[in-house]
Amino acid sequence: MRKCPSGAAWTPGTSLGMTVPVASVSPARLAICGMLGMSAAFGIGRFVYTPILPQMLADGALTPSSAGLVAGANFLGYLVGALVAVNSAAQRWPWAFFMGGSLVGALTLAGMAAPPSLPFYAAMRFVGGAGSSFVIVCLSSLVLEPLVRAGRVRLSAAPFAGVGFGIAGSSALVSLLAASGFSWRASWIANATAATIIVVIIAFLLPAPPKREQQTVAAAKHGRMSAPLAAIVVSYGLFGFGYVITATFLVAIVRETPTLSALEPWAWGIVGMAGAVSIVFWPWVAQRTTDIAAYCLACLAEAAGVAFSVVSPTPATIVLSGILLGGTFMAITAVGLGIARRLTDMAPQRAQAIMTVAFGLGQIVGPPLAGYMRETTGSFLAPSLIAVAALVISAALGLVVVRADARR
Repeated sequence: MRKCPSGAAWTPGTSLGMTVPVASVSPARLAICGMLGMSAAFGIGRFVYTPILPQMLADGALTPSSAGLVAGANFLGYLVGALVAVNSAAQRWPWAFFMGGSLVGALTLAGMAAPPSLPFYAAMRFVGGAGSSFVIVCLSSLVLEPLVRAGRVRLSAAPFAGVGFGIAGSSALVSLLAASGFSWRASWIANATAATIIVVIIAFLLPAPPKREQQTVAAAKHGRMSAPLAAIVVSYGLFGFGYVITATFLVAIVRETPTLSALEPWAWGIVGMAGAVSIVFWPWVAQRTTDIAAYCLACLAEAAGVAFSVVSPTPATIVLSGILLGGTFMAITAVGLGIARRLTDMAPQRAQAIMTVAFGLGQIVGPPLAGYMRETTGSFLAPSLIAVAALVISAALGLVVVRADARR
């Protein structure tokens, strides 16, 4: 039996009946698997709703209020999935939950091509949201922790870049199909196909962790919720609320403003590419300052991006909004989860699940509130400004962690 770079013993894992020697899996391969998983589950699975939504609104398949409810159902599923993932079953069999969640999320995209039905759409997005939460929670033990143990801490941020690439790719696919005269149904089916192909590739590349390692994770103690950890959990929940309104309705905002119509095919792609680049930039900031400083600065930058999307929107401010939104929200996720792992003595996967629950709670509120306020006020200005306030408070809560670090 060979040794991994950290010196811990690794045993073979299996994938779709194929034996994959875990010791032979390079850190780069693990990072690529994480990147592909996040691309399918989030870049496509969650966020393709944003560029397809304006077409559904224009076709009468959804109204702003019902669109908010469908988005909220996705986030409710994310919350429920995170609660399920806290239990020992998900911690004992992370590969099964990761792959199952990925496949279910991909298949529910195809369900969105069905004839308009609010309950059915909500059900599809709910199930897809649950699948995506399994992916991000189990990502910790399958990819992030092995990379850290192997001494490749920098690579542990790479999977989050997959979200940006998934957003950019799915946005380009939606724009291409729309320009070719295809309906929004074709966009759902095409992206479901792309996500499914990615999941199949991951199944052959990503090994299951050793049985001994799975048992160790399952037996890990629950640990206690310290004040700094509680602060970052609440902050992370507010971040979930703060980013999600713009992340759901940015393309709809662009379509509703006649002077911005030329940006519609590009707005969401800008968010995606900025997200991919941000995974390099913000860890660089964290290295030169601290992880919590990078987290707080990113929250404030995102608050500015949300404000730019609705306060006197022009082509320049929308582009800037897309850069600031995309350039922060996945980095905040990556850095925030890292802070939580640093502040806790509980099993890393359990700490990640708690953060995911808080994030899910924040997300559930945003889209229904924004959709309702859009129908009653005629714009997304008011809910977006509420989101700005949430992000500023999220950054302020980071001071609790700063003080705790100073006392160490």
